[in-house]
Amino acid sequence: MEEIFAGDGLLAHHLPHYETRSGQLAMAQAVARTLTPTEEPAGDPPQEEGEHLLLVEAGTGTGKTLAYLVPAVLSGRRVVVSTNTINLQEQILAKEIPFIRRYLAPWLKALCVKGRQNYLCLHRWHQLLAGHRQGRLFAGSGANLTVDDRELTLINQWLKETEQGDRAELRLLADDSQLWQAINAATGHCPGSSCPHAAECFITRLRQRAARAHLLIVNHHLFFSDLAVRRFGHAEVLPRYEAVIFDEAHHLENIATRHFGLGISHYQIIDLVRDLESMAEERLREQDRSRLLQNARALAVEADLLKDFFPPERGRFPLLPLLQSHPQWPQTRQDLENGFLALSRQLEELARAEEVWAPLLRRGQELADTFRAIVEPAAGGEGVAEAIHWYERREKTVQLAASPIEIAPHLRQHLYQQIKAAVFTSATLRTGNDFRYVKNRLGLPEPCPALALDTPFNYPQHTLLYVPGPDFPLPGSPDYPSHSLRVIRELIQHSRGRALLLFTSVEAMRRTAAALTGTISYPLLVQGDAPRSVLLEQFRRRTRSILLAVASFWEGVDVPGESLSCVIIDKLPFEVPSDPVIMARIDKIQSEGGNPFFDFQVPRAVLMLRQGVGRLMRSASDRGVLAILDVRLFSKGYGKIFRRSLPPSPISRELAQVEKFFKQENDR
Repeated sequence: MEEIFAGDGLLAHHLPHYETRSGQLAMAQAVARTLTPTEEPAGDPPQEEGEHLLLVEAGTGTGKTLAYLVPAVLSGRRVVVSTNTINLQEQILAKEIPFIRRYLAPWLKALCVKGRQNYLCLHRWHQLLAGHRQGRLFAGSGANLTVDDRELTLINQWLKETEQGDRAELRLLADDSQLWQAINAATGHCPGSSCPHAAECFITRLRQRAARAHLLIVNHHLFFSDLAVRRFGHAEVLPRYEAVIFDEAHHLENIATRHFGLGISHYQIIDLVRDLESMAEERLREQDRSRLLQNARALAVEADLLKDFFPPERGRFPLLPLLQSHPQWPQTRQDLENGFLALSRQLEELARAEEVWAPLLRRGQELADTFRAIVEPAAGGEGVAEAIHWYERREKTVQLAASPIEIAPHLRQHLYQQIKAAVFTSATLRTGNDFRYVKNRLGLPEPCPALALDTPFNYPQHTLLYVPGPDFPLPGSPDYPSHSLRVIRELIQHSRGRALLLFTSVEAMRRTAAALTGTISYPLLVQGDAPRSVLLEQFRRRTRSILLAVASFWEGVDVPGESLSCVIIDKLPFEVPSDPVIMARIDKIQSEGGNPFFDFQVPRAVLMLRQGVGRLMRSASDRGVLAILDVRLFSKGYGKIFRRSLPPSPISRELAQVEKFFKQENDR
């Protein structure tokens, strides 16, 4: 690693503008020790459980991507690199991998693997074309699909050229294309070995390429989807691997929770009905077709009644109390299960005569089993024990789910005990300068080495942290909105626009946007008014604009240079504990004698705050002001935990200091 990362090493000779960073070398060495196989001499004690695991917090500018990719490539193992964002995957494939191939490992086979829904299913595509020609496309299921001939022509031409069948190649296809939903290769739609297009299947080809690759690049959702189905002896797409590196690892608990739980939605049932209609029209004689369509459409009616059973209020809510208190529930449940049963019996007959019906039979049975496990916890079986059962009402569908209250046992059993090595890295893993929270939530065994590498950026000289003075009202007080708006206006004037405003609620964002509209001289960009990518591109291009946002903009926003010189955060990002999963975790910690606020809610808020604050400094030359309009940083005892977790910026509680800072910057 020294020969590669040191001042006179390979990177210094071949990477333009390379700067030696001690943190990058230290991380590369630690990752190499974790990933590289070692033979234990005879008679030596076995390796401790946690010795093949590693936590690395690497601040922005450390160069962590190369610090884990280089030792991963040289380890001699098949390694999966799992990220949270597509942007990071694209960066690895377009920038780091070509460099490594050219100067370090010309033999390297690296492949980006995406979820099945990102690839076209040739079987469904030809079904759709046949139905479109006959004018009978998915009619009658309540989910009719209108096909644009221009989209059909676009995909038809693309299929003559593509080797991978990856939807990302279809730049002109709309993000929310209904057509793609009807032709993608999602698991439930696959006819398996009976598929007439099996020899040319894009998923089959993907698996073959993956089996030959040394390095697989995936996202967290695909990784945990694959890990979850491995419990039952088969994998989704990924071949066997020996080690995994999780970048952006602070997302793992939320994503693993989703994939180690169970879920069923009204839309999934309607989607099954739609596919059954299409298959029936294509393959069955009139009598059998009429009977199957009758059973399928009866199930669609029951699915609609299930959706209507739930209250119209949007959001997530506990499921079991509603079911236990509602007199209509037993009948609603029985009617849906009867619909599944009638359909299953006919599909069993069809599958005995023709194997092509078997995947649709399995899909219907899995939906029925999932439904039963969620609404009847005693029959839950694997994956539902120690779970919280909830439902979510969305605009057009309802989802029922059972989520594990703790993911640590699942990770210990299905990940840590099954692989040779794992590395967890992110710019934000510590809370209050230690790793206890993330180790606890992810169930990492001890000893588990942890490495903290501070950012090389010069926060003391290049930044200022502003927190209002002690007379500023607390969040939640009646005076807070007016006082925060006044301070936001002053901060914007001092920074001359160039500001990212991060809010903890959509209501606060919209209220502030309305108050600023027409009263300041800088362009306002507001989340929701345009796609995220469009807003960020406009913000980068306009040097003096203001971007107001919530949620996803707290991380992944990378705007180096003058366009972003001030980050304003309205409040400490505590979650409102109304989400059923969060509530269940709080209750569990309390029942075990812990303190949910300090053991769970504060650490989660700290990690979120650190992500938001990290938007300011994206390069060594960046300068600017961080403003957190929440005096609880000083007025509450837990404020010390937050302050210890923030970058080493000088702190000021006077706006005059902010004005002075920007004047000095303007004079440079």
